[in-house]
Amino acid sequence: MWNERYGEEGYAYGAEPNDFVAEVVDQIPSGAVLCLAEGEGRNAVFLAERGYDVVAVDQSSVGLEKAQDLAASRGVSIDTVVADLTAFDYEPGRYAGIVSVWAHIPPEARQTVHARCVEALAPGGVMVLEAYTPSQVGRGTGGPPDPTMCMSAEDLRRELAGLTFDTLVEREREIHEGKYHNGVSSVVQMVARKEA
Repeated sequence: MWNERYGEEGYAYGAEPNDFVAEVVDQIPSGAVLCLAEGEGRNAVFLAERGYDVVAVDQSSVGLEKAQDLAASRGVSIDTVVADLTAFDYEPGRYAGIVSVWAHIPPEARQTVHARCVEALAPGGVMVLEAYTPSQVGRGTGGPPDPTMCMSAEDLRRELAGLTFDTLVEREREIHEGKYHNGVSSVVQMVARKEA
């Protein structure tokens, strides 16, 4: 599905960063940043433009090829890794930041990935996440059709035990990202840090 979607003309979710990432980027310490389910690279390229050393992981080779093209067009470089999020080598303690935007996978896999994210953050590192909540299903403005692949604040508090939450809120907001995310959406937003 994802190679097909990213094989379409243009950028499926636009070429500009997610609004929430752009809003909170200054809370991420300098250093290496891991972008999960990064697709066509809009957040990874934005972070590289801000001086971060970015690793973008996604299961779609087509998406990551477009991410490399976007990086080249903006005069920055990013590392891309084609991998399932559950099979990626998270390297404990490596990352100053982890960015997860719309990384919707089945709950068992998500729990595994989130546990590895906690381990992968360096002391003082920050994880930024935005995801759809179960109440988004049926709105037709974006996100997975299966509510179990969505996330709640309660899910995140449990799955990311070991982090301190600076921001953890469920809210409704207008989202306009490419052709697939448009309109009022129910989301959870998070900024969490690993104590130094």
